[in-house]
Amino acid sequence: MATFLSKLGRFAFRRRRFVALIWVALLAVAGVGAATSASPAADSFSVPGTEAQRAFDLLDQRFPGGNADGATARVVFRAPQGETMKDPANKAAVERTVHALKSGSGQVDRVADPYAARTLSKDARTAYAQVTYKVTGFELTDASKDALKDAAKDARKDGLTVEVGGNALQAIPETGSTEVIGIAVSAVVLVLTFGALIAAGLPLLTALIGVGIGVSTITALSSALDLSSTTSTLAMMIGLAVGIDYALFIVSRYRAELTEGREREEAAGRAVGTAGSAVVFAGLTVVIALVGLMVVNIPMLTKMGLAAAGTVVIAVLIALTLIPALLGFAGKRVLPRKARATKGADGQGTTSAAGRPNMGTRWARFVLRRPVTVLLAVVLGLGAVAIPAASLELGLPDDGAQPTHTTQRKAYDLLSDGFGPGFNGPLMLVVDARDAHQGQSAKSAAAQVAKKVHALDDVAVLTPPTFNKAGDTATLTVVPKSKPSSAATEDLVHDIRSTTAGIATDTGARTLVTGTTAMNVDVSQKLNDALVPYLALVVGLAFLLLMVVFRSVLVPLKAALGFLLSVVAALGAVVAVFQWGWLADLFGVEQTGPIMSMMPIFMVGVVFGLAMDYEVFLVTRMREAFVHGERPGEAVVTGFRHGARVVTAAAVIMISVFAGFIGSSDSMIKMIGFGLAVAVFFDAFLVRMALVPAVLALLGRAAWWLPRWLQRILPQVDVEGEGLRDEPTGAPDASTSRTPARV
Repeated sequence: MATFLSKLGRFAFRRRRFVALIWVALLAVAGVGAATSASPAADSFSVPGTEAQRAFDLLDQRFPGGNADGATARVVFRAPQGETMKDPANKAAVERTVHALKSGSGQVDRVADPYAARTLSKDARTAYAQVTYKVTGFELTDASKDALKDAAKDARKDGLTVEVGGNALQAIPETGSTEVIGIAVSAVVLVLTFGALIAAGLPLLTALIGVGIGVSTITALSSALDLSSTTSTLAMMIGLAVGIDYALFIVSRYRAELTEGREREEAAGRAVGTAGSAVVFAGLTVVIALVGLMVVNIPMLTKMGLAAAGTVVIAVLIALTLIPALLGFAGKRVLPRKARATKGADGQGTTSAAGRPNMGTRWARFVLRRPVTVLLAVVLGLGAVAIPAASLELGLPDDGAQPTHTTQRKAYDLLSDGFGPGFNGPLMLVVDARDAHQGQSAKSAAAQVAKKVHALDDVAVLTPPTFNKAGDTATLTVVPKSKPSSAATEDLVHDIRSTTAGIATDTGARTLVTGTTAMNVDVSQKLNDALVPYLALVVGLAFLLLMVVFRSVLVPLKAALGFLLSVVAALGAVVAVFQWGWLADLFGVEQTGPIMSMMPIFMVGVVFGLAMDYEVFLVTRMREAFVHGERPGEAVVTGFRHGARVVTAAAVIMISVFAGFIGSSDSMIKMIGFGLAVAVFFDAFLVRMALVPAVLALLGRAAWWLPRWLQRILPQVDVEGEGLRDEPTGAPDASTSRTPARV
């Protein structure tokens, strides 16, 4: 592999104008596609194979024309203290608002009058009007949203408290200025690491080009493939982080080759052949982890993983081709001025043979002297941080998770106060009697279901059944006594399903439970069931990949165990901040609550891929030194001498990029940004920089042990650049000459 990549790097270096032109053309094509694409579709969420999803699909078939995908708004009215919504003045104000809602926009499908629909609370102080639109939330025009806001504002002038819930006022998430701050921090770190503006600018430039191509392509395909707005944000987040890191490692190796006296083209070839091999395998682990999310069989999660994986592939290709091309334009200006003037100076800031040991060398020797102490400190420290993960509560976000100052959250609270805590999370029962036994009808089956369900605990309200035109399907609405995210409501879902299963056996009419709360229960169960197979698939494939890279059994095993430690600790930190509220103000968390259901398995996938990045980059240098004759302890020191500073810079950059998304207005993006930033911090600085050398010190030569039968089976991959080692320094490149070079 190293030989092939070296040739690729040399080709890109020689044909730099052609290579650069191709990437610029790809960026332009993707940009045009994004600019001319249709508006993004509304964020859709489906979970195939669950009862809640089967019920939704059945409703679409049996109750056509329901406009289930249309945006909705719930305008909630609260009368002043001492008054009710039945008072003539308040009733007149509501009727004027309903009329304004009906005539305010051509996109309105229907508006349910609170008095006709009887949507008044028992004390008559609270009422709500349900507004249904013909289009999705993202397709609503500004005029329609303004009409909704103006209608609520006019009702407030009459002395009523009026708030608006639902998804009609949803907006595309904004990341805020912290994203720019993250990129600025990355630029500062690169300048400090390289000491040259040109070298610092190359990783940023190539990462932005890669992200531009990836995100523009996602935007262009968003309508056709039903990609959510979160998909492009996630791709941007991961693409920026890995794009900068991959370019950083190749530029660093190129500078090291230059300072050893090699010619520029040869240095570019060797950099791509050695560091590029690590980039390829690191990128493969990330892609495996992201593509592996398909096994969960949640379309939204699958699309997010595939889109992010595509952006990672682009980052790898750019690092292998565009970076050597731009190095050809930059010349030796990638080195600091002193290094250009002093032949053989160390452009990386490591040390020459006669110089003083650098920080990486001193740290590695410290760990080698006290491996047991360092190992125990890391394991106990991360174990303590992981404790909150035992209290993890999962859920799907609704208006109750919105910040308390928003009108959506105020409407949610008004409905809870007026109609009970379970009103915001009703359950829908779908009774399908099409295949019922002889003599059984939908009416009789629905009556039996209603009788059994009404007798269950935690049922506050059970509405009469509603039938479709064919008369073979009925729907009933159950309002729990408890709030949607409570354990009592989850138990009620299971109780209803258990109870109605017996009715299905007797009558042949099946009953399905759906609704947001039921979907939440099903999603959590599906994710829990998929976690072990997903871990087995991803960790197993990556384990085999790392065995090929390191020619070892224990090193990949150590890498996997270290990852589990860091990801559980990161989940503990997420629970402490977003669920318990620790340091919530510091991170801008306005509302605590259950953790997004997809968060654990998503973090497992993404963090595993990123964790293996640093394992590959750091340990391949140790493996290279060991293969070339150094003792195990010396190889660890050599790996840290050459790689510690660059890995540290790469980790700081990745942390700053992820942390930049904590300022997002979307709670899921905020949570993902925080979780990934904390996970990279734990994994890079505690696991890879401390636990790894401690374990290698304790294992010694056994760390690189591989059974002979495995040596024969595993393919030989030249990651260490052994095939490039025999090339003479400064020798002409045979590919640039018509006759072979002779030495």
